[in-house]
Amino acid sequence: MVKLPFRSNPHSGKPGKGATAENLACRYLSQQGLNIVERNYRTQRGEIDIIARDKNALVFVEVRLRSHPGFGGAAQSINPQKQARLISAAQHYLLKTGLTDAQPCRFDAICMSTIDDNTLKTQPNNQQIDWIRDAFRPEA
Repeated sequence: MVKLPFRSNPHSGKPGKGATAENLACRYLSQQGLNIVERNYRTQRGEIDIIARDKNALVFVEVRLRSHPGFGGAAQSINPQKQARLISAAQHYLLKTGLTDAQPCRFDAICMSTIDDNTLKTQPNNQQIDWIRDAFRPEA
């Protein structure tokens, strides 16, 4: 197997910045009263970073981290193709769990501009988090 230089090593034992961002997002959402149901739900159609419950609504959360503003903001990176993959994965989850279309659902985004390792060690709750509720909706 050829090792690609841009892929992270899953056996390094050290979480990458993406995993760290997801951990921060879970902690933040829990502090806001949401119950985390599942993380990293993967299908052939796509992946959902976090699935949570907010009262009676099922919330599919995309966590985005952008460390360099030259590539656009974190929210801008959830383009129509990414939205379609998230919607498809959410439909798969609903079918798999036996939930119906009547289940109230929404798609949220947790956006972060950067993760500073030193700040995380000293002040882990001091991270800049932008929670966008109803970040997008499936076309009817």
